[in-house]
Amino acid sequence: MYENYYNEATDLLKQLITIPAISREEGKRADFLTAWLSERGFSVNRVQHNLWCAAPGYQKSRPTILLNSHMDTVKPVDGWNTDPHRPYETDGQLFGLGSNDAGASLCCLIQAFRILSAFPQSYNLILGISAEEEITGKNGIEALLPALPPIDLGIVGEPTNMQPAVAEKGLMVLDCSVFGKAGHAARNEGENAIYKALKDIEWFRTYLFPQYSNFLGPVKMTVTQINAGTQHNVVPDLCQFVVDVRINEFYSPERLYEEIAGSVSCDVKARSFRLNSSRIEMDHPFVKACIAAGRVPYGSPTLSDQARMPFTTLKIGPGQSSRSHTANEFIVLEEIHESIGLYVKILDGLSLV
Repeated sequence: MYENYYNEATDLLKQLITIPAISREEGKRADFLTAWLSERGFSVNRVQHNLWCAAPGYQKSRPTILLNSHMDTVKPVDGWNTDPHRPYETDGQLFGLGSNDAGASLCCLIQAFRILSAFPQSYNLILGISAEEEITGKNGIEALLPALPPIDLGIVGEPTNMQPAVAEKGLMVLDCSVFGKAGHAARNEGENAIYKALKDIEWFRTYLFPQYSNFLGPVKMTVTQINAGTQHNVVPDLCQFVVDVRINEFYSPERLYEEIAGSVSCDVKARSFRLNSSRIEMDHPFVKACIAAGRVPYGSPTLSDQARMPFTTLKIGPGQSSRSHTANEFIVLEEIHESIGLYVKILDGLSLV
């Protein structure tokens, strides 16, 4: 039904792959997308390297849906068999850096936006293309959101195999410091900071917060880095370690920080409180429409721009998360074909009232 849009989305993705857009270096890709959308009749607004445009007929009295995906990519890893910036198609698969994460989602959402813009809807529709998603940069979605009108629902395009991620884990990184007293290792001197840290490290390993999520499971805390000591014969007076905290929808980063800081004896500092968990109610009209279309809700352990959106969101897009950030990243072309139709099927005629 949307064959021309599918073919055009595939061509657009191939063109994007040829334009490097590592986080903070998205300028040329933003220029290209601005021209591409303008040529098709849309007025494009730009905030640094972020882009947005509204479907015709915007009315303040109606709810507003944001279609969002990101244009930036990670740096190519070792192991590519071909040039990661040269699209390569074989056996129904398109290879290239960012093809799966999240170029296919971006191109499909652009086409869905164009199709839906041609028909009257009960909601306003905004297309938002963000930068710096891969590094959770402050010049990405956080810079774009203040420029947008009020949003009632955000649809975030990420590789989910077109299954609706109705919940997404948040992230908080903690820097922990334990202080001791230096001394000579050959004598019973000093106070070993490593030994003092073991109790707190064990607490992070074993403690379970009481609120359990059916979609995201428990809050997960993992000690991922540790550093102590200056040389073999000196009792260390400082032990520092890093804790990766994955947050379910029942906790805010601030609340978890307060509970953690009150439970351990080490000095704890959070790098930020920006990356919240997110969830959408199962009786939300968009979730119901996804289920009616044969989609299966699930909880996502990976971060996206959802984490910085202060309104109701859901993550859904073509591709599979396991292909992201890998050598020889690819998208199955049929996934693009299917996804454009599904986005339109779910959104066309949707009522948020």
